[in-house]
Amino acid sequence: MELNISLAPEILFKIGSFPVSNSFFWMVVVSISLMILILTIRYKFKQVPGRTQAAFEILIEGGLDFVQSIIEDKDIAKKVFPLVFTLFLFIMLANLITFIPGSAVVLESGEGKVSLFRAVMSDYGIVIVMTLVAVITAQIVAIISFGPFGYLGKYFNFSGMKEFFSELFRGKLKFGLLAQGFLDIFLGLMDIVGEIAKIVSLSFRLFGNIFAGEVLGMVMLFLMPWFLPLPFQFLSLLTAVVQAFVFAVLTLMFISLALKIDDEDLNEKATV
Repeated sequence: MELNISLAPEILFKIGSFPVSNSFFWMVVVSISLMILILTIRYKFKQVPGRTQAAFEILIEGGLDFVQSIIEDKDIAKKVFPLVFTLFLFIMLANLITFIPGSAVVLESGEGKVSLFRAVMSDYGIVIVMTLVAVITAQIVAIISFGPFGYLGKYFNFSGMKEFFSELFRGKLKFGLLAQGFLDIFLGLMDIVGEIAKIVSLSFRLFGNIFAGEVLGMVMLFLMPWFLPLPFQFLSLLTAVVQAFVFAVLTLMFISLALKIDDEDLNEKATV
């Protein structure tokens, strides 16, 4: 038995010149399965719900209440909820699909033996795209809520410099205002760095946990394939659900923080 651990996803086949990796293949499978599930529930909706519909309604209502408790704005919460809930369902299903029995299937391809199954979230290319969607959405919500100038004012605050030069033209040299102006500019640049850091931290948290769990499971299966992997499989199962929840909640928190910070900046400018 050969232990093959690859950071990059393996290519299963090609459609023309487009390579289809094992992680991409299962991403498509999960996406289609999720859409079929939602459409089935939608078109079989009844006034008197059955068990499946009732469970799904409870899940949606609970999720929406949770989002509203964080956002504190009902209208914005309703707009944000579909993204957050979809991210949670997609990541959770993508993580759980790796626990299907027989996931150690190996296929022959043009590049040799490749594993059919691979955790979707262990492909950093897929994770970084999802992270960009989450972070950019947070910025778009803030722009729509407060306008482009109110949004940019968070990162490019020249009010201190403006006040310094205003006093300078009046013959007053105030170094305190100059220092405050440079501090405002510096803090704005740090906010930009912070937004970039969100992309790195959010993507590596999900990718690192899922990839590490997959590698650990493979190593334990290689060392002792009968009993030793079981505790690690249960731990990986817990991680699969928790990481989906964490990613969705952090996306929600990024949106909430963007709204609250921008709101404070606008209030400060209104009092100047």
